[in-house]
This record gives sequence, structure tokens and C-alpha cells, in this order.
Amino acid sequence: MNIAILDDYFDTVRTLPCFAKLLGHDVTIWNDHVDDVGILADRLKDTEVLVLIRERTKIPAPLLERLPGLRLISQRSVYPHIDIEACTRLGIVVSSNQHAGTPSYAAAELTWALVLAAARQLPQQVAALKIGRWQIGVGSTLRGKTLGILGYGRIGAAVAGYGRAFGMNVLVWSSPPSLERAAADGYAAADSKATFFTGSDVVSLHLRLYPATRGIVDAGDLARMKPSAILVNTSRAGLIAPGALVSALRAGRPGMAAVDVFEEEPVTDPNHPLLTMDNAICTPHLGYVSRDEYELQFTDIFDQIVAYASGTPINVVNPDLLGNARTRKP
Repeated sequence: MNIAILDDYFDTVRTLPCFAKLLGHDVTIWNDHVDDVGILADRLKDTEVLVLIRERTKIPAPLLERLPGLRLISQRSVYPHIDIEACTRLGIVVSSNQHAGTPSYAAAELTWALVLAAARQLPQQVAALKIGRWQIGVGSTLRGKTLGILGYGRIGAAVAGYGRAFGMNVLVWSSPPSLERAAADGYAAADSKATFFTGSDVVSLHLRLYPATRGIVDAGDLARMKPSAILVNTSRAGLIAPGALVSALRAGRPGMAAVDVFEEEPVTDPNHPLLTMDNAICTPHLGYVSRDEYELQFTDIFDQIVAYASGTPINVVNPDLLGNARTRKP
């Protein structure tokens, strides 16, 4: 089959051991990022299987309608960037392993790296030293402080464990079932969302982005945070109401933010408001970007392709089309 892989920025995928699963298929890998539907349609005109790296490229109906040979989209995790309704209508199978039992330790580790970097002002101190300035401020230690975990899923639980190891008090605000799991793990639940934001020295967001969670953190929540507090977001930018974080940082509550995610990605404008702020640390969506995590993700993605090629697709998110899926070429 003709397989296309989009957005492999550093040409990493072909170097992974799991890439051998595609032996015998014709694979084209694109290393740049393109949003233009016309360019994508031209690039993918002969594609039968499309491999996506998370949510880097949107796959809307106008693009899908110009790809008559496309039979399978294989990816991992959530899929708000794919028009699933159009895929179903056009007979395109979408396979996406939700890895329900496997936390992304890469994302959890980056979250903790950002917590430490923000608490000790590491990027600012490094930048100052490079221009000849010695010690530009005084950071904060974490032991004895309160780490607020908003959303106690797989990654949130891992980050809570890091906080415990650093001697922090962990406070959780989440759905009732998640709060029960947190309590079973020995963590305290906040009495309310308001007390969660008021009482936390570090707030880390670990919710998936759904219509119900979009904008779940609003200006009022941020205004309740301490001037010394840090907000960390390695989940999705849409969890915070539009413009609320920039306004809050300008007002000094919270005092610092460390973010790995943005409303529109990739961010290439150095004048993006968060990139111009001294009290914001920004990374370019690196949460899942590690060789180990890539191997885990692409093993799942390529297993889905192998299963489809054998006539037994797995992890299908639009199963209603299976009786009407496009016929694959022999």
C-alpha cells in the first residue's frame, strides 16, 4: 500500500525499530508542515494510508473529498483534528489507539521539568548568564508547597507522584471518579474549584480537551491564584479561556506560567504574546516528543496498518462504516 507520514520534522520515524513493520509497503515521509488543502491534496493524491503524528495537521472534509484513494487514517490518541463524520461518509477507516492503560511518561516528565524550570527561573537565569549577568533573581523551592493537579488521569497521577517525591502536598480537583482514584492513592481533594486555585502554589493541567472542558479554566480561576504561584499547561491550550492567561500574567496572578501548548500550532511568530513575557516559559509542544515515546506510539500506529492490511482493522473509531469501507487495493 501507498503510505504517507506527515509532519515528521526531524525525519525520526524511519530510524525507529518499529518502522520495520512497514516493510513491503511504499512509504513517503514529509518533514515539513503544511496547512494548505490544495498542497496537501496534491501530496497525498496517491495515498491509501495516512499516518498522522498527533494533532499536527488538521484533516478536514474538503481535503478528504479530494483523496479518492485514501482508505485508512492511522494515528494515536484523541482526534479533534480529523473530520470523523466525513471519513465515515467517504468510507475511510480511522484507527486510533487510545492507550487507556499507558500513561505518557514523556509528557509527565516534561511537565515536571517545566515546574522546576519555572520555580528556579532556569531559562531566565541561563539567558542572563550568556550575556554576562550573574544571578538575576531568587527562585523558590518546592518542598512543603502545594501542587494542584487539575484532572487526575494517567499523566496527572504520574505528576502527582513526582510532587510527592519532592515533598510537596498534592491537592486534586477533577471529576468524582477521578477524585476517588486520587483519594485511594493518598491525595487530598479540594473542597471546591475556587479553593483549589486559591490554595495551590503550582497548578498543573491534565485534562483532555472536549467541549465540556474547553475554557474550564477562566479569568476568575487565574485571579484567585497567588502572585507567587505557577501555572503549568502541557495538556491543551483550549483548557484555558481565550486570552485569559496572558491577561492574568500581566496582572501578576499567577506570577509565572510554563506552557507547552498553544491555540494554534506551530507557533512561528516571535511576537506571540506569551513569547514576549518575562514571566512565561514556553516550549514547542514537546510533551510526547522523545524517541522512547515515539517508539511506543508508532508501534501502535503501524500495528493498526498491519491489521488493516490483513483485513481485520483494530482500534476503529468510526466502526459504523466497516460494512461500507473503501475497498483496498490488492
